[in-house]
Amino acid sequence: MRPDGLIFDFDGVLLESEWVSNRHLADLLTELGHPTSVDHALTNFTGLSGPAFLDAVERHIGRPVPDEFHHQRREEDLRALRHGLEAVAGAVGFVRSLDPALPKAIASSSTTHWIRTHLDHLGLRQTFAPHIYSGHEHVANGKPAPDIYLHAAGQIGIPIEKCAIIEDSEIGVSGAVASGARVIGLVAGRHCADGHEERLRALGVKEIAGSFDEIGELLDLR
Repeated sequence: MRPDGLIFDFDGVLLESEWVSNRHLADLLTELGHPTSVDHALTNFTGLSGPAFLDAVERHIGRPVPDEFHHQRREEDLRALRHGLEAVAGAVGFVRSLDPALPKAIASSSTTHWIRTHLDHLGLRQTFAPHIYSGHEHVANGKPAPDIYLHAAGQIGIPIEKCAIIEDSEIGVSGAVASGARVIGLVAGRHCADGHEERLRALGVKEIAGSFDEIGELLDLR
């Protein structure tokens, strides 16, 4: 069935930032004396941000993160903002193919500055503006709470039950499922390793797409 509204997560759904960020994180922690594989970073840190992210890293290394960690992460973020990151395969074409009249929004854990800057790099900002929402800026409780999805649905004027949410992370789908929306688990990003689909299904996701072409077919949007 075609949804009345479409809500996108951002990192790992439209932007390959989850792969890039976790690869950098694994290299940085290893350099700081805490050997960490990319697979471990992807499994344990994907979808986390803010205090929840730092708490998870500190549990992993067994101590507070050093100042050098914060410095290197800021530098990596600034580099990504300056130069941009690649899109998830098929994402740009899919978004551009959508009916302009279909209400749509982004509901992300990232800052609106991060989202808007990368949408500019991808040439997609005007497709979503002004409906670009951050779990840190627009609601009291970020993911995995459902609040950011409910906020986005309210802003585009579509009941959450008539929206479809496209999510990739376990943190994200937990909130998306709890919102009452139809949830599509996207496993098209480079960070989606073996077992990712099964982990999303275990959280209540009934529909999985391995590409944006499959999303178009599931949602009758082509």
